[in-house]
Amino acid sequence: MRTTIRAAIALVGLFNLAIGLAFLADPSRLGAKFFLLPAGIQGLATMRADFTAFFVTGGVFALYGAWRGRAEPLTVPLLLLAIALLGRCVGLAMDGASSTAHEPMIAEAAMIAILLAGRRILSTPR
Repeated sequence: MRTTIRAAIALVGLFNLAIGLAFLADPSRLGAKFFLLPAGIQGLATMRADFTAFFVTGGVFALYGAWRGRAEPLTVPLLLLAIALLGRCVGLAMDGASSTAHEPMIAEAAMIAILLAGRRILSTPR
């Protein structure tokens, strides 16, 4: 079970790391997939900086937790994803839902579930 959850956590980490690096390399292209439009050069810089920071940080801490088999590093991606999911819920409540609103929420909830299971499994002694 520990090996399986570590592999799942590593996949979460790699997924987030890939998104973060894609924002670093080409924020316009990836921003469009996230329904974001940069406002000029500063908008590109903000997307490149902030989205890269969010996804790379979450990905690195998930990968570290998976690699070391430790629960504590998983707190970082858990908090990032939980706050993102909360923001989406607030958006639904305040702005309504679009046809594309639920897919990212499902992905975030799935990653949260994996990371929570990882924290539980990895925090118990072998």
